[in-house]
Amino acid sequence: MRQVLEGPGGISRRTFYRWRELRLAPACIRPPNGELRVRRDVLNDWLEERAEGAAS
Repeated sequence: MRQVLEGPGGISRRTFYRWRELRLAPACIRPPNGELRVRRDVLNDWLEERAEGAAS
């Protein structure tokens, strides 16, 4: 999750959790340790879908 928050442009933890509430964030998984994780391929797809000029 740290890579998502610190990644391209960076976002705050509060913003990420708000996006989750609005179902705008990339799909997350929660392993037994309870921390949220985003698979790298899911994150890359999510970012690609939101790139300027991306095909709809």
